[in-house]
Amino acid sequence: MKATKIVLLLAVMLVLVPMAHATATPVTMVFQGVNGANDGHYYVSPYYGTMNGQGVTLFCVDVINDVNFGQTWQANVTNLASGNLLNTRYGDSAISPVAANAAVLYAEAAWLTGQFSSNPSDYVSLQYALWDLMNPGSEPTSYGNVQHWLDLAAANYASIDPSQFAVVTNVGPLQLTGQVQEFIIRTPEPGTLALLFCGLLALTLLTPRRRIVRT
Repeated sequence: MKATKIVLLLAVMLVLVPMAHATATPVTMVFQGVNGANDGHYYVSPYYGTMNGQGVTLFCVDVINDVNFGQTWQANVTNLASGNLLNTRYGDSAISPVAANAAVLYAEAAWLTGQFSSNPSDYVSLQYALWDLMNPGSEPTSYGNVQHWLDLAAANYASIDPSQFAVVTNVGPLQLTGQVQEFIIRTPEPGTLALLFCGLLALTLLTPRRRIVRT
């Protein structure tokens, strides 16, 4: 019975830890590297880093701030399903000119992040579209397929599952400029967690139990 309880406990922990990882605040972020694609001036998403020591893929929505290789910072992580964007830079009505529409803009940005993997030759256009959402006019929408991606994002953002995306923002008090760039990350998919739990549960059921022999 002890072995069974231990495995069950591990199963619950493995399911809950990634969820906490996606929502706990603050977390320690480290910016580690880029994918190499650039527009001649900037490296574009996806970027790579760690969150509390675990690897994470970062998509930048914030062109007016900076981050450096190896930089470490403390950040709040806001799940899009929470409906509370007060800890995000562009959802903060005190500093952001797009705060009133932030929920839709972050959803559009989340949809765009999902297009990188299937469009590796269009990283720059996708990045410009991400940047334009929160800072309109920051990069030319006439470049490449930027307007095409913006139009698709506006038409398809409602198809995302907001619980699978989170915004990583440096801890406050927030300013519009002069801080660390803001990123969107993909949180663990519920389906993946469910499969993990089912596998561990099956292992538990298969664990031999000691029988007590009475004489």
